[in-house]
Amino acid sequence: MHLETSLAPDAAWIERRDDLQAWLAELPGDAALGFDTEFMRRNTFYPQLALIQLGWNGRYALVDPVAFEIGDALQPSIGEGTAVTVMHSASEDLEALSPFLPNGPRQLFDTQIAAAFVGMGLGISYRALVAELTGVELDKGETRSDWLQRPLTDSQRAYATLDVVYLKPVHEQLAERLMQRDRVAWHAEDCERLKQRACYREGDPQPQRTFRSASEWSPEQRALLRRVLLWRDQSARTLDRPRPWLLEDAAAMSLVQQVPRTAAELDSRTRGQRALRSPQRAELLTVLLNPVDADEIDATQSIPESPQGEAKRALPAMKDCVDKLAGELDLPAGLLCPRKVLEEYVVTAQWPEFLEGWRRQILLEPLSRLLP
Repeated sequence: MHLETSLAPDAAWIERRDDLQAWLAELPGDAALGFDTEFMRRNTFYPQLALIQLGWNGRYALVDPVAFEIGDALQPSIGEGTAVTVMHSASEDLEALSPFLPNGPRQLFDTQIAAAFVGMGLGISYRALVAELTGVELDKGETRSDWLQRPLTDSQRAYATLDVVYLKPVHEQLAERLMQRDRVAWHAEDCERLKQRACYREGDPQPQRTFRSASEWSPEQRALLRRVLLWRDQSARTLDRPRPWLLEDAAAMSLVQQVPRTAAELDSRTRGQRALRSPQRAELLTVLLNPVDADEIDATQSIPESPQGEAKRALPAMKDCVDKLAGELDLPAGLLCPRKVLEEYVVTAQWPEFLEGWRRQILLEPLSRLLP
């Protein structure tokens, strides 16, 4: 293994739509296009797309999405074309791209997901994957770089280019291993699921379900918690600020459990929330004080509680079942069935959406037999 210290290959700097369209026009229909992004998300709700890296057949390009509207150029070739778009751990990249590629690449090959399917572990980093498959250790000196600055430094441009240089050999080896293990269809299904999740921009309509500690609250309190969280999400999107800057989780729960009656009380209990200004405080107080009606309660889904009683006693056997099946398939147990999904199933006895598709064929019969 050796550390990659040599200069990266030359990459075209693209800051015009015509140049990007011309670069993409040379791709054949069966191309495997290496694709990566750099984005910033320090003080905004939405990731700020700062750079796109492209690589195919020894040709590389760095695209400046700040300089021009990129959607018109990307959509025909990547969103609608037949080329395979090769990315690593693509969820955040797809989210950053979603304003321009609302449905993501038509054909996505995620190398991190592929690595998990071929026995290389769950959540392997790109740097570790490149080292394992090519013997090259990539420099990570620009990991926390400011990608919105212009011009980029030579070091930034080299680092960014190298992120797509090794996608080609990584993709080739992983695609071959997927075929050998007959996991091509499973991988494609999980990539499609990743696209749908990452590109969904409307927000979770039932955000209270992740607040497990509120599972035993009254129906009225759960409905009010949902209302507050939906307000927070919409306000964060409108202001383009991180949700916790408006209202941290602990503060949201506290305000619902003990609703403030005056603006002064709300102000004293929410000091330090950086994006919660006077207009937002007034909105939040109205959200908190409006009565909860029966329709709102009916529209609020229950919050899965932690396994108790018979459910808790059944959980170890179900976990052993997942572990055994994962071992037989040489898959990470967390890829086959994450623990939180299993806990929800044992509590609700409702088959989780996450376990649909290829997982259902493997898990439905053995797990359903173990339900209390």
